[in-house]
Amino acid sequence: MKDDRNEVATVAEAEGRLYSAPALEKGLDILETLCRSEQPLSQKDIAQRLGRSVGEIYRMVACLVNRNYVTLVDENCYGITTKLFELAHINPPTHRLLFEAAPIMQRLAGELDQSCHLTVYGQGKQVVLCKVDTPSGMGFAVRAGAELDVLISASGRVLLAFQDEETRKLRIEESLQRRPEQADPQIDSVLDSIRTAGYESIPSVQVRGLYAVSFPILDTQGRAMAALTVPYAERIDQGQRKSIPEVTEALGAAARTLSARIGGMVSSSGLNVTEKVEVLRRTARPSGR
Repeated sequence: MKDDRNEVATVAEAEGRLYSAPALEKGLDILETLCRSEQPLSQKDIAQRLGRSVGEIYRMVACLVNRNYVTLVDENCYGITTKLFELAHINPPTHRLLFEAAPIMQRLAGELDQSCHLTVYGQGKQVVLCKVDTPSGMGFAVRAGAELDVLISASGRVLLAFQDEETRKLRIEESLQRRPEQADPQIDSVLDSIRTAGYESIPSVQVRGLYAVSFPILDTQGRAMAALTVPYAERIDQGQRKSIPEVTEALGAAARTLSARIGGMVSSSGLNVTEKVEVLRRTARPSGR
């Protein structure tokens, strides 16, 4: 019982329920408020929008000005600088994604003895960013840089399912322009089911005997910025290989870990306390950067 309480405490601590940083939160609130505003704001304006007094934010604003995140536009009003934009582009998302994905994918391929690949959406198709081959040397794999269909593949459907309605609609239209023969009147209900399940798992419609399982890599808004996929190839000479449910479980854990490592959303649905602790443990290691 004591161990269970410790595990729950560990999860709560990692999710920020035991610790708070009021000063940091106040500074971030100011930055977010200025970012959302189309015009400079006075300290009084900022305070009113945050439901605080001017005295509560005065030191925070001064600190942000000193660090060049905020600038005094005129005598009384403040605006955001380009520093946040510059910092965001020091570490491009794709580079960060690949950096974090490599060890996770290597571990996954070794655990399953199956290949895996990471894809992103682009103009009606998906592109393979990277892949890890089957460690034993025999299996199915796609090459890095390959262009794959969207509407009929597990990974493509995952990239569509985890988007807002407008983005989903646009990407379906782009995909149909490239492959009009893949039109499916039931596609929206299919994608809704995938989103509810959290992943896609289907027999391949392109390669006989292949089974594809794919999970989304989520950004901070819960949108799929990439899909992590295992093309499951059965070996008739190896009866002890991982089953599809086992592959699905391992792939889901890897996808959640990668989402967390890039700062994205990690769904806790379907995870017990031990699994939550394991995901948080993996994401807590220093990035070495």
